[in-house]
Amino acid sequence: MSAPHTDVEQVEAANTAFYEALERGDFEEVSSLWLTPADLGVDEEYHDPADTGVISCVHPGWPVLTGRGEVLRSYALIMANTDYIQFFLTDVHVSVTGDTALVTCTENILSGGPAPEEGAELGPLVGQLVVATNVFRRTPSGWKLWSHHASPVLAETDDSDDSEGGVNGTDPDDGTLA
Repeated sequence: MSAPHTDVEQVEAANTAFYEALERGDFEEVSSLWLTPADLGVDEEYHDPADTGVISCVHPGWPVLTGRGEVLRSYALIMANTDYIQFFLTDVHVSVTGDTALVTCTENILSGGPAPEEGAELGPLVGQLVVATNVFRRTPSGWKLWSHHASPVLAETDDSDDSEGGVNGTDPDDGTLA
């Protein structure tokens, strides 16, 4: 077993590799960074999805996706429909206990879709703020993603309605979204 500080550094490197692969649109690399039953010594041919090691993913606004097929299909769709994406990670915190690691961070995302006109390189760039939790498992070949959960952050507005006590766009009387 490696020293705790080395574990944290290795998890940080695995987390960075995940986001860099997404930025490059490298589907093979993204796929290789996710846990497989074989990583845990489980026979993939007879693998019961309820067994330990099943991966899961929640993208902002999406339902829970479980299993390699659903999770990797979602990344293929995202990559196919995103011409440009860049992640600026802030508030990164890594916690390692045994063979499990938890990474929390804020994803400051800059992305652009297809060009709206013929000859243009890229559509308008859009910024988004997302908080994410990435869970990793130690495997013989290094740390692999077990779960990714990302949620959008509601931005505060400068509207006069918010000055009456609402937080993050909520109605101060009942807490519902305004």
